Amino acid sequence: MQQHPDEHSRIIEMAWEDRTPFEAIKLQFGLSEPEVISMMRSSLKPSSFRLWRSRVNGRKTKHLQLRSPEVKRGYCSRQYKHR
Repeated sequence: MQQHPDEHSRIIEMAWEDRTPFEAIKLQFGLSEPEVISMMRSSLKPSSFRLWRSRVNGRKTKHLQLRSPEVKRGYCSRQYKHR
């Protein structure tokens, strides 16, 4: 699936975010978790991809069904600075 460069960058950003579940990427961009993994593999340097995979693998906040019901937002409250 071909994305606009801005969409491609946003998908990568969302994939790196700890609290953004793969389901949110699927809902917004139509990419399944395996498609996101494939995109990350082709977009990142091998060492960066390995770092991302080890970070994401088993992370409960990246999968809605594993996420604690206490997590109600897709990002950390300190992630985006509002003035």
